Amino acid sequence: MEKSRDRDLEILTAVGEGRPLTQRALAERLGVALGLTNLYLKRLARKGLIKIIEFPSKPAARKRLRYVLTPKGLLEKTRLTYDYMAYSLDIYRRTRATLREALGHLDGHGLKRIALYRTGEAAELAYVTLKEFGLEPVAVFDQDEGGFFLGLPVRPIAEATDEALDAIIIATFERPEPHIAELMRLGSPREKLLTLRRPAGEEAGRS
Repeated sequence: MEKSRDRDLEILTAVGEGRPLTQRALAERLGVALGLTNLYLKRLARKGLIKIIEFPSKPAARKRLRYVLTPKGLLEKTRLTYDYMAYSLDIYRRTRATLREALGHLDGHGLKRIALYRTGEAAELAYVTLKEFGLEPVAVFDQDEGGFFLGLPVRPIAEATDEALDAIIIATFERPEPHIAELMRLGSPREKLLTLRRPAGEEAGRS
């Protein structure tokens, strides 16, 4: 899903929640600058998706704004939500199929000790796929260590090379190439690195 459509859905969802919403709070929610948030809101208003209401009307009072979802905006929010769900489901299906294929190739080689690199939704999907093969991750690594994920302590990725691992799953829906390069630089063999998305070269080779 394009970032602009994803952003529009986030704004329309925030406005549609009906709670008091300031531009500053919305900017923090979107993770963008306040001025950029103002431009986004004005663009959606010009498209007739939201209505910007000024109050109070007294000249001496400080101007405040209220944002209201229009009927057109509600329809657009519903459409974007459907598109987002379809897009997410497609990603989940493709990434799960890619990992299942990789695990299937390695299953006959006594694959037992598998670690996850990164945490979050992608790692949860990887975990579910591992369970289908009767496997459990033995370690979890990330760039920012600390805390727990799936009951395992999240350790710094530099420690991955100290483990006798059969494979490391790079658990991200983003392009895996930078992570592959990082892990290889730390000493992990390329053949032990499994991804949820095929690297660019492999995609070209299979098309």
